[in-house]
Amino acid sequence: MKLSLLPSFFKTKKKALIVPDSLLLKKIKSLSQNSNLTILSHKEIFHHKESYPIALMLYDDLRGIYIFEIKEWSYGDLKNATASKAKGVESSNNTLAFDKMHTNIKKKFNKLLHNDGVEIFNYLLMENLSSDEYEHLDDSLQEMLPKEKIIFSDSDTSEIFKKLQSVAPEDHTLPSKDLILGTLFVQYAIVKADRVSFCNEEQREFIDKKISKLENLTAVPKSGKSYMLLLKSIKELFKKERKKIILIKPTILSKGVLRKHLSELIEHAVIDIDLMAFEILTPVELVNRHLMKLKMPLCEDRLYIDKKLMQKSFDVADLIICDNADIMPSYFLSYLKHIQKRSDLLLVNDNSQEATSIFSQSYTPLEREVYFYQTHPYAKALHLISSLLKSADPSDIVVVCSQENREKLQEDLDSFIEDETLLLDASKYLIEQKLDSILLATYGDIVELETKHAILVDLCFDNRQQILYACNIPSQTLHILYREESHEYRKLKGEI
Repeated sequence: MKLSLLPSFFKTKKKALIVPDSLLLKKIKSLSQNSNLTILSHKEIFHHKESYPIALMLYDDLRGIYIFEIKEWSYGDLKNATASKAKGVESSNNTLAFDKMHTNIKKKFNKLLHNDGVEIFNYLLMENLSSDEYEHLDDSLQEMLPKEKIIFSDSDTSEIFKKLQSVAPEDHTLPSKDLILGTLFVQYAIVKADRVSFCNEEQREFIDKKISKLENLTAVPKSGKSYMLLLKSIKELFKKERKKIILIKPTILSKGVLRKHLSELIEHAVIDIDLMAFEILTPVELVNRHLMKLKMPLCEDRLYIDKKLMQKSFDVADLIICDNADIMPSYFLSYLKHIQKRSDLLLVNDNSQEATSIFSQSYTPLEREVYFYQTHPYAKALHLISSLLKSADPSDIVVVCSQENREKLQEDLDSFIEDETLLLDASKYLIEQKLDSILLATYGDIVELETKHAILVDLCFDNRQQILYACNIPSQTLHILYREESHEYRKLKGEI
């Protein structure tokens, strides 16, 4: 048998590659545990309307990208084979004719980074060929399939690691893993303030997972859950796995913040998806669509579910995702379960049901400082704001309190400081509000809000979820003000 080594000889077919966790693959995956290697199996690169499957990739932030072609050839398949180099295929120590994949990767880098990115190294993964069997192959095959570029079935972990390290010397000037992998795999890229981060393993598993019927994602605070919902939606729309996705956010303001993140993400991704197939709605907006269909009076500011809605079907989307289910009314969650009986529904932090996916990793900065003050809350709030303004921008300060008391606090601040304050209104769109001032918000206003410094007053423990949410919006300092010590405050100190 004569094998002609055309580029297509190694070319990955455009279909989903299922990589079994064989003993050899487990050895390779184990390399990431005590090294600077990041290992990704059966992933895809998205670019415009195309997707390019990659069976196995490693990223070494001291050398570059390793691409593995997985081959099932046995000694019996190759023992009588010879090989000839196809016309136009140049011999190289760094390539096994993965030409098209290299082109696709560099195309992505050049489009987003305006350079070729990092070096790309190619290897073959021979699940059914040992190193001893390789020595008995024809010389022409060995020339085309150099031994140092093959991981054999009997290769041990140290040998594999040595082969990977020997491909190039360490280069400490390479871009970060987040930038390189977040550029290649935009479905796992978190893009905020011109910074790209790469999703962790449990986030990537969630994005790739198929949602079926009713499921619940449980996520700790600051786990990136809302952004993951965007990434999951984008991936499913790109792959045409969904015709329509609706994402529910509690307020108009939180919807606007998430929509802003979506715009930044789409601009970074360089992929073509039908944005008309994806909507972010509030509960009132969703219910009003149902009411309009039935020609019934609409909800105004207050959400309610007419009993007729629970008797009628409403095929509004094949996937509805309800973020912040823990602060949604239970009757609204019951309504969602009713209208999605024949479709799929993902609830996020629904405390009434068992989790089917979990985000356990929090990205709350370790250096964040938390202070509890038993004092006169409003006098202390004025003093804290004045102190923070000596080193912080006004837009980095949020005060959370009750509706009635924040207006009084605004009056006091107008005579106490020179900086402007804003009464945040979550029922208004993001573009309607000037968020470059000190923000005075209620506990119902702050979904999707982020800040550096937060001052919490008027804690009402009847709604602990809102309090816990408020405690997690600042990245640098959290100040909790109260008049009297209680069991609830002592419990809160232990929780945060």
